[in-house]
Amino acid sequence: MGNSSSAVACSNMGSSYTEDDLSTLSPSAINVQELVKGGPSISIPQQFIRLNQEPPPSSFVTGTATPTIDMSRLLSQDDLELHKLHSTCQDWGIFQLVNHGVSSTLLEKLNHEVEQFYGLPLEEKLKYRIRDGEMEGFGTRSRGDGKFDWVDTFNIVTNPVHKRRPHLFPQLPPSLRSTLECYLSELQRLAARLICLMGKALKIDEKEMTELFDDGLQAVRFACYPPCPKPELVMALTPHSDITLLTILHQVNGVDGLQVKKDGHWLPFNFIPDAFVVNVGDIFQIFSNGVYHSIEHRVSASREKERMTVTFTVLPNSEADVGPSPSLINEDNPPLFRTVGLEQYFNDFFTRKLYGKSYLDHMRIQNGHQHSST
Repeated sequence: MGNSSSAVACSNMGSSYTEDDLSTLSPSAINVQELVKGGPSISIPQQFIRLNQEPPPSSFVTGTATPTIDMSRLLSQDDLELHKLHSTCQDWGIFQLVNHGVSSTLLEKLNHEVEQFYGLPLEEKLKYRIRDGEMEGFGTRSRGDGKFDWVDTFNIVTNPVHKRRPHLFPQLPPSLRSTLECYLSELQRLAARLICLMGKALKIDEKEMTELFDDGLQAVRFACYPPCPKPELVMALTPHSDITLLTILHQVNGVDGLQVKKDGHWLPFNFIPDAFVVNVGDIFQIFSNGVYHSIEHRVSASREKERMTVTFTVLPNSEADVGPSPSLINEDNPPLFRTVGLEQYFNDFFTRKLYGKSYLDHMRIQNGHQHSST
């Protein structure tokens, strides 16, 4: 995804790009934050322009009453809240989690550190650039069709700890690294509790849930969506569902832009301050044998405002298979999805173009027959 020689050239270009720069650069070396320093008169590079987008939400839709789940009630064994969690994962696949127990002081510190990171000079951020043949690091976001999302991201695997790349997490500014360690510790605990509660709602034994995700792959993603002079021409984040078990999103600066697809219509998503947004991932839809649903979502660019987020993702451990829970499969409830190893699940995903829920459809068993893995 990244071109290291072009990225190095990028670091020497100063505060903004010229037309000549754009014509000679590899698309993966273009940094959107630097691009917008050219002001509202900049021309949008072709690799960001998407002409055949699905229409925006209808103008009469002003907000979405997305479900809210209260973590403190779940932890106090409130059966009504557990039932609400269950029905929300069935009907929506996304919710806002309030009273989650992560301190506002820690979140404010994280916000400050992420803003500081994106405020670093480009040459500093490029120390963490995506290297050839790798997926982690700092850079633009390619979708495999020659097009890029209007966003600068920084992706790092954080667990298992031995999988942390030595040139990324350990090399972060000390204050950011320290704050992020505290945040990850809190989010690990929160995600583990939430996943076990979702299993409880599905009547799956906690031991089976723990074996699925314990010491599994976890990652964090910073995202900066700069303002765009012509937001209708770009996509800040391509429509997709998450390939994860669970995703927990934190809004850094309170700027909206997330949209979800419900009953065939795109709806704007309005955030509750201090709430986390939790997505059911494709793996959880597969694991629940289709009882729970991952939701298709996208992000639109803003004409005036920059948006920042931090996303924490949870996946099964490397020994686990991706497939329906054995606890849910019987003669009356046959498997709806194939079972594959986690490595194959990822390999198949990264050889396909990301759009909508196409990969989940690839995992379905069609007419009682297994799909091939190609």
